[in-house]
Amino acid sequence: MYRGRLERDLKIWVEKGIVDASSAEAVLREYDSRETSFSAGGVLTIIAAVLFGLAILLFISANWEAIPRVARLTGLVVMIWAFYFGAAHLLTVGRSILASALLILGTLSFGGAMALVGQMYNLSGDELTMVLIWFAAACVVAVLYRSSAQVGLAGFLAWAFCGVYLSDHFDDWYGTMPWMPPLMAVVLIALVRHVGAPSARHLAYLMLLGWLTWLFGHNESLNAAIFFAAIGMAAFLLVAIPGSPLSPFVRTAGAAPAFYAYLGAAIGFLMIHAEISDGIYQNNVWVENKLPLILVGATTLASSVIAIALNGRDNGAVRYLAYVVFACEILYLASETIGSIMGTAGFFLIAGLLVAAAAGVVIRLERRFSGVGGQGKRA
Repeated sequence: MYRGRLERDLKIWVEKGIVDASSAEAVLREYDSRETSFSAGGVLTIIAAVLFGLAILLFISANWEAIPRVARLTGLVVMIWAFYFGAAHLLTVGRSILASALLILGTLSFGGAMALVGQMYNLSGDELTMVLIWFAAACVVAVLYRSSAQVGLAGFLAWAFCGVYLSDHFDDWYGTMPWMPPLMAVVLIALVRHVGAPSARHLAYLMLLGWLTWLFGHNESLNAAIFFAAIGMAAFLLVAIPGSPLSPFVRTAGAAPAFYAYLGAAIGFLMIHAEISDGIYQNNVWVENKLPLILVGATTLASSVIAIALNGRDNGAVRYLAYVVFACEILYLASETIGSIMGTAGFFLIAGLLVAAAAGVVIRLERRFSGVGGQGKRA
């Protein structure tokens, strides 16, 4: 998607004489040479490697009892190291896609070998510990080979850990295991920066948001919702304010940190709305009061304005998320306040006027961000 947009922009710049045709071709060649650029063949190769790995593990497990014990252990060890050494050789001759495929086969085989050896010797332990070791192995391989595919596999293994935990302990806090998702997210972000695998950072950020939401589910209350929103806004301000200590990190991390931080704040505001939608609990009864709703709504609107002002110009993801939050909050406040006073027709009239006003503000902001001033297209 980005390459297509880049190619279109370069064509326009060549037509306007901003850059010459040879420079435009050089830019495209440089982009295509990057390992992180999209390649349908590379994606299919990785998928094929995963399928081959699953086929190998299923074949071994189906014939496990028929294979002598010494042959089992020797075969597993040889297979794993053959994949890793084969990947090292392919990297030396410049076959990075095939090398990534072999690395994935090696890591998948390592996980399968752990399960099979544990079954063979009746080793104690649970699935959570095994997935943690598997994740750690994938991280070590990613560091040694600087493989972006391995970082992605480590991210999916981190998600697998969360899935295993939730399937067995969804409603309870099981030892120290609930602290693993944020720790794994930090490790993934470090790997993304070390290896250069920007797409994998989304797995880490989404896992953090999911973990925080799970925590809120265990402590569902108005205070927990306020804390959730406050943490999200604090994180957003830390990454969005120009003078923040995290500015050097943010400049090299792209749009993701600010977007996911504000998304967390938006989820927090949504939780607050859900907690106060039935009113305030006073004297053992629920009392309907519009003032808290108006205050929360004003705070939510203010957060969207702050997001646009601090990060809207250079971060389209944050800008459009803030637009959505602003528009939804306007409609919600209109339905809860104006809608309870006026009839349905009056509500739609007022809501239409509010949305039209919001559209005017958005158009002005887009013109300002695009730098065209009054020469932009008229609505």
